[in-house]
Amino acid sequence: MRIVFMGTPEFSVPTLTEIVSAGHEVVAVYTQPPRPAGRGQAERKSPVHLAAEGFGIPVLSPKSLRGPDEQAVFALHDADLAVVVAYGLLLPKAVLEAPRLGCLNLHGSLLPRWRGAAPIQRAIMAGDARTGVMVMKMDEGLDTGPVALAEEMPIGPEMTAGELHDQMMRVGADLMGRALAALERGSLDFSPQPVEGVTYARKIDKAEARIDWTGDANAIHNQIRGLSPFPGAWFEAEAGGQRFRIKLLRSRPVVGTGAPGTLLGDGLTIACSTGAIRVVTLQREGKAAMDAETFLRGTSLDRIVLA
Repeated sequence: MRIVFMGTPEFSVPTLTEIVSAGHEVVAVYTQPPRPAGRGQAERKSPVHLAAEGFGIPVLSPKSLRGPDEQAVFALHDADLAVVVAYGLLLPKAVLEAPRLGCLNLHGSLLPRWRGAAPIQRAIMAGDARTGVMVMKMDEGLDTGPVALAEEMPIGPEMTAGELHDQMMRVGADLMGRALAALERGSLDFSPQPVEGVTYARKIDKAEARIDWTGDANAIHNQIRGLSPFPGAWFEAEAGGQRFRIKLLRSRPVVGTGAPGTLLGDGLTIACSTGAIRVVTLQREGKAAMDAETFLRGTSLDRIVLA
C-alpha cells in the first residue's frame, strides 16, 4: 500500500520500521518541526524525522495542517492510507478524508478509557491494573473512532511509565503490522467504542510533578512511577544548610507513621498522611540517577521542605 506515516517521538519509530519492513511504500513521513534542545538550544530533529531520513523517505514537518496549501500537498501523496502514531497535531477533515482507506491511529490505552494526550502516564497515576494498545480508524473526534485490533497488558504494581512505554511501543508496532496485513486482505473489521467508561488523559502539567506528602502513600507511589522517568515527581529537601530538588524515579509504599513529610528511620522513608514511601531510585538536581543507598553514603537529609 501507499502509506503516509505521521509520528514524532521514539514511541512511533518501531511502527514506522515495521511498515517499511513489511514492504509497504511509505511515500512521505510527517513529523513535528525540529525543536531547540540541550544546553546550546540547537534545533533537534524528532526521532521519527531521523528514522525516516535513514530509510530515505521524504520528510515534511509543517507547524499545522489546517491551511489549504498544506492540505493540498497532503492530497498530492495519493496515499491509500495514513498511519498516525503520537504525531502531536490535529488532523482536519480534509486530511482525514484524503487517503483512500482513511487514517489508522495506534493509541496507548483501552479505549474509551484514557482518550487524549497522556494515556500511559494517566493509567499508572490512576492505579489501573491493566491497559493496552489499540488500532483505531480516526474521525474528527478526540480518539473517538471505531477500533479494529487491541492488545491488553497488565500494569505491575511497580511498573513505571517508561517501562510501560517501551513495552507498548513494541507491542503496538506488531499490532499495526497485523492490522495493515488484514486491511490488505479486506478482513480488517471495526467496532464502535463503548459509550460508557470514557475518561480523558489530559496532558501532564508541570505543577502535577511536585509531591504533596499529605497524600496517601499509594497515590504518591502511583504519581512517582507514572511520571518516571519524565518529567519526574519531585520534592525539595535540605542537607547541610543547602536546599535542593530531588526527583524520585522508583519508590515503594510501606508501613510507617509520622507527620506528612517526616523522614523516618533509615533516612529515605518519608511519611505520608496514610503510610509511607520508601525511596528506591532518585536523582538529585544536577546529578545522575542513583539508588537510595548510594545517595545516603554521600548525603544525609536534614528535612523535607513541604510545599
